[in-house]
Amino acid sequence: MSSTELSVAILGAGIWAKEADLPAIGALQAAQVPIKVAAVYSRSTSSASALAEAAQQSLKLDSGLAVYSDAPDREGLDELLARSDIQAVIVVLPLGQQPEIVIKALKAGKHVLSEKPVAKDVKAALELIKTYETEYKPKGLIWRVAENFECEPGIRAAADAIHSGKIGKVAFFRLSVVNYTDQESRWYKTSWRTVPDYQGGFLLDGGVHSMAVLRIILPSPVVSVSGHASLTKPYLLPHDSIQSVVALDSGAHGLVELSFAAPNSARGESFTVVTGTEGFLELSFGKNEAGVYGWTVRTVAGTKDPKEEKQSYKVQGIENEIKWFVEAILNGEQNAVSIGEPRGALRDVALIQAALTSGGTPVDIKKLVEEA
Repeated sequence: MSSTELSVAILGAGIWAKEADLPAIGALQAAQVPIKVAAVYSRSTSSASALAEAAQQSLKLDSGLAVYSDAPDREGLDELLARSDIQAVIVVLPLGQQPEIVIKALKAGKHVLSEKPVAKDVKAALELIKTYETEYKPKGLIWRVAENFECEPGIRAAADAIHSGKIGKVAFFRLSVVNYTDQESRWYKTSWRTVPDYQGGFLLDGGVHSMAVLRIILPSPVVSVSGHASLTKPYLLPHDSIQSVVALDSGAHGLVELSFAAPNSARGESFTVVTGTEGFLELSFGKNEAGVYGWTVRTVAGTKDPKEEKQSYKVQGIENEIKWFVEAILNGEQNAVSIGEPRGALRDVALIQAALTSGGTPVDIKKLVEEA
């Protein structure tokens, strides 16, 4: 390994590690981004071995990766983290396990990129963040939360347009993300999602993506949430839908609809519209005019002679979050794109938690975080 190449281990061997992270790393290697995978870990030897085999094929490795697991006849996570040739870990484990593993990796001197959500609730997230900020960040260790929506070119383009004043001052907005989730879904069949040990179920695990969209594109933070949570499909316990009114620090306000309980796939949508004093912007996800899935940004600016602009963007968030993580470690955070801030991810969890617990009463987000 050269001094300018980052050696990482992947902790977790589920769907996301195989079908999202490995292809992204392969694409980065093809683009000459200096990253290599040195080892994999999972609780079971079979799942870790399956990921290692997939990595060997996907990344075109000459030899197999080192496999670590919790089996009594194998070397485990402690031995992996003790390897001096591994500088960083990508944590793709069930939500309930991640905080402990993040701290364990940091304690071993590794940089960490951990999947969203940052933790199961505001209290757990804040404890984790405080530990990092007091014990490990001063040592120069980097911990980023992998929120791929934060790294999507289409979402970042929408944010640039709004923050630059293209539609004037933000007045109001609406976000609607509705998904169809049946019991045959491979995501549903993941055991830790089928019987979640955390608030909101899919609403937390998937809903933080939408909260990240609001955090990124809106020029002012959400300060208050008043909402209702409900359960439409019994197999999506504990809740599968939330509708909320949210207020920004600037005085602007908006509506948020988030559900995983669509009656069929035809009801699915992912759509955000932000209205300003000089125009509006629409951000949507789906098939574009070329028939390719991705993000589309449409702006209509001007009050008397409005001009429309429309641009499609390919999905690239996972590649970007890993690339920018690598660059932050090799080149210094001051020379890298600033994403994955744990306190930003904390706010995403706080908005979901507020919507789940509000019961129609406004929840002060600042107070929620401070009193956790």
